[in-house]
Order: sequence, then structure tokens, then C-alpha cells
Amino acid sequence: MAHKFIIKKNKAGEFVAYFTYNSETIFWTEGYASKASAKNAIESIKKNGPDAEIDDQTD
Repeated sequence: MAHKFIIKKNKAGEFVAYFTYNSETIFWTEGYASKASAKNAIESIKKNGPDAEIDDQTD
């Protein structure tokens, strides 16, 4: 699969969810104290992301 979510710990010991495409990080979440919170962030992105509007501020 070309794209996936990865959960890692950052230097502060927090759990961070990364979204990767072809092994390149596209975006990541804030750090969370628990792995469950990072998983909840992933579920929220998957649920709410497809309908997110595009705000083009280049004009």
C-alpha cells in the first residue's frame, strides 16, 4: 500500500501519528500522552478529512 498512518514516539515521549505516501511523510499530528489518543486522531482524520473544504489563499 502506498499510503499509511504510522504511530511513533517523539523525543518528548509523546505518541504522534504520521501520514505517509510512498514512504514520504505528508503530515503529522500533535503529540499525545497516550497511544489511544493518537489512534483517535487518526480515526477523526479518516472520518472528517474527505469532506474538508479547500481554502486556497494564494489569491
